[in-house]
Amino acid sequence: MIERGKISSIQMAIMMNPAILATVLMLVPAITAKHAKQDLWLSPIWASVTGFIVVYIAYRLHKLYPKETLIQFSERILGKIIGKIIAACYLLYYLHLTGIIIREYGEFVSGTFLHLTPMVVVLGSMVAVSAFAVYGGLEVIGRCSEIIVPVVLLLYLTIFILLFKDLDINHMFPLLENGLKPSLLGSVVPQSWFSEYIVISFFLPYLTDQEKGLKWGMLSVFSVMFIMVITNFMTLLLLGKLNSVVTYPVMIAARYISIADFFEHLEAVVMAIWVAGAFVKITVFYYALVLGMAQWLKLSDFRPLVLPTGLLLILMGKWSAASLQELAHFLSSTGPFYLLTFQVCLPVILLFIALVKNRSKRKKGKTAG
Repeated sequence: MIERGKISSIQMAIMMNPAILATVLMLVPAITAKHAKQDLWLSPIWASVTGFIVVYIAYRLHKLYPKETLIQFSERILGKIIGKIIAACYLLYYLHLTGIIIREYGEFVSGTFLHLTPMVVVLGSMVAVSAFAVYGGLEVIGRCSEIIVPVVLLLYLTIFILLFKDLDINHMFPLLENGLKPSLLGSVVPQSWFSEYIVISFFLPYLTDQEKGLKWGMLSVFSVMFIMVITNFMTLLLLGKLNSVVTYPVMIAARYISIADFFEHLEAVVMAIWVAGAFVKITVFYYALVLGMAQWLKLSDFRPLVLPTGLLLILMGKWSAASLQELAHFLSSTGPFYLLTFQVCLPVILLFIALVKNRSKRKKGKTAG
């Protein structure tokens, strides 16, 4: 195997938490509010169904091909030529997706803090740090996540506790004024983020306790859903209708904090949360891309690909969108369908074909017997 490192299923679950939430927490409340309005806190609940389904699909494929990743078993399922083409499409997709993630990070940092810093410098510095972690392998990424995630969650919880006195429960009413339709429409965009859980198919073969992969994958989806519900609920009670017109509701929420005219302006805390979470997310997808490329090219080691792939990611991040507005428009319009095609539809097709082939083999075995 190209990757000799191992992680536990708990480490995978911890790693996947910021791998989904890092970009969601800043962008999704505003996007969801445009459709769901005061019911936006319900949207993550409906969207999480996609996450549970994707984790189940990834685990079922893993059980059929326990030592192989998405790139490897695509060839086994679809045949050498078609499988190779589909695997190449997945690699191009992950190159584009990781570039989008890097650009989301860059837009936030440049737009809220480093206004005069060139975008390529912001993107390049994060990719360089992530490259060190990716070069270290899966175990290094898992251990980094174990250190970073608890700190990020503690800081996030602190912000919500400090905001509690400014919340207005009246903002959530009238509840379900137009039925379930608005909250269901608001769940379309978050679904695309939940579908990113298909990336665990790159990690399941390297778990020390593979039999617990499904349980911890499901628990990870639940934790992400719970945090998204709380985030949407808190920003709704604080900002009300303003949720749909601001770009980063959580950042605006942090500016509301003021205790005795001394403890205030906690934007730096939000910045720390974003940078730490974005580091884990970018590293996870960067690693999956590099590992998949090495497997597609039949290399014995993925490390020679880390640097050239990093340079490609910087370029992809720079070219993925002309501006934040264009990026937000893509994520809220065609983006979900693009992401769901690769992260839900194709895995469902792969699983269906794999199950049919597996059943045919069993029947042939019984006939031969």
